Amino acid sequence: MPESPGDFATLLTQARGGDRSALESLVRAYEPKLRLVARVLLGPALRPYLDSMDLVQSVHRSLLMGLRNQKFTFEKPDDVLALALKLSRRKAARQWRRLQRQQRLSGDGKAATDVVELLASLGQPHDEPARIAQSRDQIARLYQSLNEDERCLLQLRIEGYEPTEIAERLQLSAVAFRVRLTRLRHRLRSAGVFDDWL
Repeated sequence: MPESPGDFATLLTQARGGDRSALESLVRAYEPKLRLVARVLLGPALRPYLDSMDLVQSVHRSLLMGLRNQKFTFEKPDDVLALALKLSRRKAARQWRRLQRQQRLSGDGKAATDVVELLASLGQPHDEPARIAQSRDQIARLYQSLNEDERCLLQLRIEGYEPTEIAERLQLSAVAFRVRLTRLRHRLRSAGVFDDWL
């Protein structure tokens, strides 16, 4: 990946034009980190259903198509990696919700995963046991601070319910539901939990 902003801009222009070597250069820059994140994101719950390399390939496809269609703009190489990581989180979350929905509708599904444990596993990864425990405690406190509707919204979304189904269950208008969902996402983000899972 070029170091100077001018070289990076040239590489992006070439990639947008379909230059294969420019596209390969972009992919090489972010792929090692993306592979690592994909393995962590999938965890034991999703690994039987989605391979980390399939997730990485799906991110490549979305990123390169968006680049060619002028959907994404990047100022520096780190922006490419940041978008690739965001796409991988969203795709993993979408797959999780799809899997939960299928299991629920088929009647084969196990009981829903403990929300605090799931959110802790989706938080910012830490290597140190003390930081892992601290993060888990912070998420548990966050979950306890939610009111009943917020907990229900969170649980139903993680179980794969569609927004319209959740709004109907909670007897909310579409606007009220979006407001509550936005507030909940903000609280999760503040606690270091990726809000893509909602």
